[in-house]
Amino acid sequence: MDYQTGFFYLFAAVMLFAAFRVITSRNPVHAVLYLMLAFSQASGLWLLLKAEFLGLTLVLVYLGAVMVLFLFVVMMLDIKLDGDRWGFWQNFPLAVSLGALVAAELIAVLWIGFPKLVAPVAADVANVSNTRSLGALMYTKYLYPVEIAAVVLLVAMFAAIALTLRQRKDTKTIDPGLQVRVRAADRLVVVPMAATKTSEPVQAGAAEEGKA
Repeated sequence: MDYQTGFFYLFAAVMLFAAFRVITSRNPVHAVLYLMLAFSQASGLWLLLKAEFLGLTLVLVYLGAVMVLFLFVVMMLDIKLDGDRWGFWQNFPLAVSLGALVAAELIAVLWIGFPKLVAPVAADVANVSNTRSLGALMYTKYLYPVEIAAVVLLVAMFAAIALTLRQRKDTKTIDPGLQVRVRAADRLVVVPMAATKTSEPVQAGAAEEGKA
């Protein structure tokens, strides 16, 4: 067994353990941290497959942005840790069956031989950029699937905003349409009032008597 196969088994074992802890941890913050660990191990597997761009993208996008956002959201929601396990034991047999199926597929692939899966790099393509080749495939051969995936993600984003947006009654929002249609007569009202009378000047002698 060479070093590449050893690293594959190491990353795969840690990733399986982290994924198992994601669904079994009772603390949601711990579950998010285990998910970050699983993503980091998946990035290591991408690096072993010589897909450096995908591995670095997984680290920068998911670990650097998405998972940190998830962690802040989970900590701000103040989720109660007491109570039921969200039906974990009811779905446990199905989860074990799917996990066993995936494990059997991985074992079948590894039984054939992991080193044989990685083809030797030819001398004429050794200097070809992995990122450039991936970009050329995405925006030439797979252009329509990429656009369809982008539209699906955009629709999902609008759907999530529409489902979670609620009109709050305690906010003092201003309608721009009402501001545009406003008239001066609606804002300024002139009230007629009688003119005020000036007070009579006080005599000097009366002022001195008042002081005395």
